[in-house]
Amino acid sequence: MDKPVLPAYSGACISNIVPALLDGSVDPPSWIPAPALDAGQVVLLVLDGLGWEQLQDRQHLAPTLCSLLGGPITSVSPSTTATALTSIATGLAPGDHGVMGYRVAVDHEVLNILRWSTPVGDARSRIDPHAFQPNPAFCSQRPCIVTKAEFATSGFSGAHLAEVRFRGYRVPSTMVVELRQALKAGEPFVYVYYDGIDKVAHEYGLAEHHDAELQSVDRLVADVLESLPRDAALVITADHGQVDVGDNIIEPSADVLAHVSFQSGEGRFRWLHARPGRTEALLEAAQAAHSDTAWVVSRDQTVDEGWWGERVSDAARQRLGDVALVAHQPVSFHDAADSGPFQLIGRHGSLTPAEMYVPLLVGEPR
Repeated sequence: MDKPVLPAYSGACISNIVPALLDGSVDPPSWIPAPALDAGQVVLLVLDGLGWEQLQDRQHLAPTLCSLLGGPITSVSPSTTATALTSIATGLAPGDHGVMGYRVAVDHEVLNILRWSTPVGDARSRIDPHAFQPNPAFCSQRPCIVTKAEFATSGFSGAHLAEVRFRGYRVPSTMVVELRQALKAGEPFVYVYYDGIDKVAHEYGLAEHHDAELQSVDRLVADVLESLPRDAALVITADHGQVDVGDNIIEPSADVLAHVSFQSGEGRFRWLHARPGRTEALLEAAQAAHSDTAWVVSRDQTVDEGWWGERVSDAARQRLGDVALVAHQPVSFHDAADSGPFQLIGRHGSLTPAEMYVPLLVGEPR
């Protein structure tokens, strides 16, 4: 693959959806269908892990989704949940909000953003989520948020959803009930988050289980459309797509690891942090060993090429590594410190089309 797909931060990008819907000073972009901009009530539904390419390959499984207005837009860099959801909520590029990945360097520790933990445990008392990401969500309008009940008190929610009003759900059917009740109460804007596609793809890949979940989500979307009041609109997007890597796990070469102090990021966007004085040697070794499967880039290159947006704050820059292995083949780079209860088969994080293009779809009541 020749070049990475860079986020369209000045145009059709997930970071620009909320400002277009909530900030009256922003000119309506042409890539958001008119019904969303003219509606009396708007529901923004984020379907975690629903990539545009995967949806197009399975149109027969998702007739409701594929009947809606809209098309593809880009995610952000890296194409991972922690960064992308923060960009959706704040309307900012990563360089501005500072949530630079799934696992980021904080004072020589690695903070898992979604769990808000470091290797020594829960980090909420040591790393204040509000200080880590201080920018307001949803143009400071404190909207109603329908998400899993257990997410309401998480460190990550504190970082990207501060000051909102939560309505928690337990299973998809109760998600629809919570949404319906919020709309009946007159909420002008409701943000809804559903993570099923991403969870299934991680554990099972993009085969039969994933397709069954997509069909289930399509029926869920149909239920949401039936719940909309007459003057409402449903806007659907996602945080990233997916790549099925299977068991194609790559151990960074010994020549590379000789220069590495620790790693952060994730399997398809692996940051290498150099030992003192070895940054140039690390870059050279990584390029020699892994350019066949990844874009091997320095931190400065990613900043200069605009991977994080027009601006990169000092705090955001400090959370990056020195050299990144950004997979362009269906592989994942292993780090023993980055593990969970099972091996991930479906992965994301890189800047390939499969991971970077997500839908922006709009539907009206049915």
